[in-house]
Amino acid sequence: MNHTLKKNAVDDFTLWSNLKNDDQRSFSLLFERYYSDLVNYGNSLSPFSEKVQDCVQDVFADIWLYRNSLQEHVVVKAYLLSSVRKRIARLFERDHIFRKTTSTDVIEFLFDFSIENDLVEDEVTAERVLYLNKLLNELPSRQKEALYLRYHQGLSVDQIAELLNINYQSANNLVYRGLLTLRKEWKGGIPIIVLFSGVFQIS
Repeated sequence: MNHTLKKNAVDDFTLWSNLKNDDQRSFSLLFERYYSDLVNYGNSLSPFSEKVQDCVQDVFADIWLYRNSLQEHVVVKAYLLSSVRKRIARLFERDHIFRKTTSTDVIEFLFDFSIENDLVEDEVTAERVLYLNKLLNELPSRQKEALYLRYHQGLSVDQIAELLNINYQSANNLVYRGLLTLRKEWKGGIPIIVLFSGVFQIS
């Protein structure tokens, strides 16, 4: 295996294939690439930060332990996010936070959206930005999570559906309804809002 791999120079598929073939360096690079994102996502599902970190580490431990039997073709980021969500659901079940269930749809999404500060150029803009934050954070939990996964994590609707254990139409409806609410209520003069790590089109 190539042990001169650079952190951001190799695509996920190559790293995944390499780790399946026992390359520890590729495994380490995937860990470094996604650990923070996975912890942040986990923290949006559970208020217990230390347990979230344990869950994320357990996911990676299982990946390395069962590396030779992993699927060949996966979207790595979506796979990791889904694995963390399922691990947290099992944690909740074990700790009796909710009754036994094979679904993760009972998990409440705790993430609070916040518009980038560099958009705030004056008092009027600041008030509009605060209002948009309020609109986002008042969306139903599942809509919030769908928008987070779509625009912050860059997942496709298909991937969101698989992660949330729902069909494509249901996932598409979550994204659409969230955006529809924002478009109906948003009265600001900023057509494009920079949210998350990408661009969120409101107009």
